Amino acid sequence: MPSLTAVCRVHALLDDSGSVGVTAIDKRPVDGPVEVKRLGVRGDVQASRAHHGGPDKAVYAYADSDAEHFAGILGYEVTPGLFGENLRVDGLDVTGAVIGERWAVGETLVLQVTMPRTPCATFARRLGESGWVKRFQAEGRPGAYLSIVKAGPIRAGDPIEVVSRPAHGVTIGDVFAGLEPEQASKLLASPAPRLSEIVHGLAEKALTRAAVGA
Repeated sequence: MPSLTAVCRVHALLDDSGSVGVTAIDKRPVDGPVEVKRLGVRGDVQASRAHHGGPDKAVYAYADSDAEHFAGILGYEVTPGLFGENLRVDGLDVTGAVIGERWAVGETLVLQVTMPRTPCATFARRLGESGWVKRFQAEGRPGAYLSIVKAGPIRAGDPIEVVSRPAHGVTIGDVFAGLEPEQASKLLASPAPRLSEIVHGLAEKALTRAAVGA
């Protein structure tokens, strides 16, 4: 059964050459149970609220298998939290998660998959890797943001169960790669759950491009 490898939150704000001046990307595992509420893991922060955090990006999940893939590329271990994730998960295909599917974690917490992570310059500076944004994009393993459906405590080792999955079938990987018109139509026609503003906008743009090119 899928499970939580680690729960991570900000360890310290780091100086950063970006416009904000600091970054909260330095996430590290915490011991014991941690509350997760509407805006994320208790004690976690985001330095740039314009691009990170909020109800639709309450937590960021990354798969052990994807971290191992990048470890092979980078030549060193991708430890939990290194990519800025809050949840490191085992046995779950995060890239294949359907937009809107729900995960029950531990005894109480319920999460909803909202959108893929978009790599940014802060992420590249964190790793110190040349051309990192394009390299990360090319591998197609972005991880997923999730909103909070039901708050609750979690800890490393907790089981994860996919409890519902929308019929449209459009995945994190599909959105990250760029939506096809048919996928965009399915997303917009889906009665529930509500799409994030970002994914809704991407779907509308995909249909507009298709109409202009027709």
